[in-house]
Amino acid sequence: MKKLLIGAFIILGSGLSAMAQSEVKAKAILAEVSKKYRSYDVIKTEFTYTLENPQAKIKETQTGTLFVRSKVNKYKVILKGQELISDGKNQWMYLKADKEVQLSEVDNSSDALNPAKIFTIYEKGFKSVYTNDTQLSGKPVHNIELSPLDAKRSFFKVKLQIDKASKQIMNAVIFDKNGNRYTYAIKTFIPNIKVPESTFAFDAKLYPGVELVDLR
Repeated sequence: MKKLLIGAFIILGSGLSAMAQSEVKAKAILAEVSKKYRSYDVIKTEFTYTLENPQAKIKETQTGTLFVRSKVNKYKVILKGQELISDGKNQWMYLKADKEVQLSEVDNSSDALNPAKIFTIYEKGFKSVYTNDTQLSGKPVHNIELSPLDAKRSFFKVKLQIDKASKQIMNAVIFDKNGNRYTYAIKTFIPNIKVPESTFAFDAKLYPGVELVDLR
């Protein structure tokens, strides 16, 4: 019996050690990703966004373009049916079919997600674990899994795939508690692109005939 107990403790100890090592490795990789990302000014990416719910047999995919100023919370997201624009304080949601723009304050709560946060989602409020390394689109990638420290968050897991060479996030999958799965696949990544500051603010003159609804 003593030998069995000793063996069990040895196995448990080795398992905990491996887990600790995977956490250390994940944090080191994410620190490199964050340092590289924060070194850029404005980034432009082309991405594919997919919403899946296997139980409800839902799968919707659309492509988009994202401009984000990495050092502050400013972004512009262009999708087929809508645009999201933020100057860091306010957010304008342009609904093309409705010819309406909804103005609201930026939601900085832990549950709030937008494509711009994909590049920094891991920076606080998560436990990170390195799972393995594979290939994505012919490139070697690190696979890291995030678990929110706050159990009340609407999602319970995030999977990141990070290009080993460029230290850039190539793919992010968010799993929420309602069975939905959101996948952001980064197709292009252009750092330090030059855009006017007006990119990150709503200009009514560029949207003639559109109604502005202030929700603040």
